[in-house]
Amino acid sequence: MSIDIIRTGAELELAARVVELVRRAAGPSAEAEVMVQHDAEALTRFANSMIHQNVADAVTTVRLRLHLDGRTASGATTVVDADGLRGLVERTLAAVRLSPPDATWPGLTPPTPLHRSAGYHGSGERSGLDFGFDEATARATPAERASRVRDFVRAAEGLETAGYCRTTYSSAAFANSAGQSVEGRTAEAAMDGIARVNGADGVARLASGRLGDLDGSVLGARAAAKARAAESPVELPPGRYEVVLEPEAVADLLDNFSVFGFNGKAYGQKQSFAEIDADQFDPSVTLVDEPLGSRDEPAPGLPFDDEGTPRESLVLVREGVTKAVTHDRRSAAEVGAVSTGHASPASRTWGPYPTHVRLEAAPAATEPALPPADYSGPTAESARPLVARMRRGLLITDFWYTRVLDQKTLVITGLTRNGVWLVEDGEVTAAVSNMRFTQSYPQALGPGMVMGIGSESVLLPDRWSGTRYAAPALHLASWNLTGNASG
Repeated sequence: MSIDIIRTGAELELAARVVELVRRAAGPSAEAEVMVQHDAEALTRFANSMIHQNVADAVTTVRLRLHLDGRTASGATTVVDADGLRGLVERTLAAVRLSPPDATWPGLTPPTPLHRSAGYHGSGERSGLDFGFDEATARATPAERASRVRDFVRAAEGLETAGYCRTTYSSAAFANSAGQSVEGRTAEAAMDGIARVNGADGVARLASGRLGDLDGSVLGARAAAKARAAESPVELPPGRYEVVLEPEAVADLLDNFSVFGFNGKAYGQKQSFAEIDADQFDPSVTLVDEPLGSRDEPAPGLPFDDEGTPRESLVLVREGVTKAVTHDRRSAAEVGAVSTGHASPASRTWGPYPTHVRLEAAPAATEPALPPADYSGPTAESARPLVARMRRGLLITDFWYTRVLDQKTLVITGLTRNGVWLVEDGEVTAAVSNMRFTQSYPQALGPGMVMGIGSESVLLPDRWSGTRYAAPALHLASWNLTGNASG
């Protein structure tokens, strides 16, 4: 079961066909936009240190949004033959006639070429810079994924392991009745696994645009070393602690910043902490949304959004100053801005948010320091110098089950996971049981609160919101731990 790749250009033909069907059925006054996306995912999952599931799924979805006589309606289908497309147009036309007036319709994206760094021009012409797509990853076999699982399990040296290795492929095309016509494709690989011993868990995660970048042996050894180091934890009282957050935990910060903070709809409704051109973060903090990837890290998303707007790099925070939030065409029109290329099916309800955020890494001190166990890899290298500078605090691997208590100030509550350690005078002295925290994320990264940033960002698998983040380790002056294992 390898990932299914359909013929290049097929999605663009489908999109153009639906636009023509709308024109014939509704006349030239109808405004139509069509997104055709083929998604294929293959997953090799393991538990109890053995593979128990290998699955693959592929589906092509056609989404139509139609504006006619001042009203708007949307429809979708996965039936892409002639009858399926004709039925989609007929249903959407019937729905638009029953829809309420849409006074905030922002109009269609005009013909606009894709940015060269995306590897494509408009109208489907390739620019020759398609460095963001790895054919081998798109066509990865179950045996290739299984070999990485095998290496992970062997590297754990007898510890119980569980997790997955996944490869995905997406190709998409967009066309509208205003003449915009673009296409693109992307592939990604990810591995996420835990090792467990005597109730203690260790985790290792990594994502890349190339399956070849994932080394199961390195990830398995890291997870096992962290699990062994987390045995026999002590309990600490609640309170404010200096912390070093490893990249897995930092990804949760970036996720919540993106969905609830840099969301253009939340910003327009004044439900976001974001204030453009305000010094809201420590000067060491720069956040960039990078949907197109780069030569050094070719793991891009599609080069355009669901409205056909080309995507490009967007600086959200530069040296502590909030510079931008993300918009689709509707949220942009409501605040007098322009779309940043962040429309999605979800953006029409939940608002547009960044999905490829990178916290820029920074040079770190070079003093040697021991992590909780002697393991190699980007997480350890990124965190070691930060730990070495900590007088007394906590090294935290991961956060989970985080929930928003107050969206405007982005106060979050959640739990630590997969390893917490007490650090004293730059050395790890004890494993610590998991704790609950209640913390304003913007406040934690506010001016004067960031004591250091790791020297390398780690690309991590997508989270619950469908987002993917590149995160370094982070040294913060204060984190509010509000409970421990006993209450």
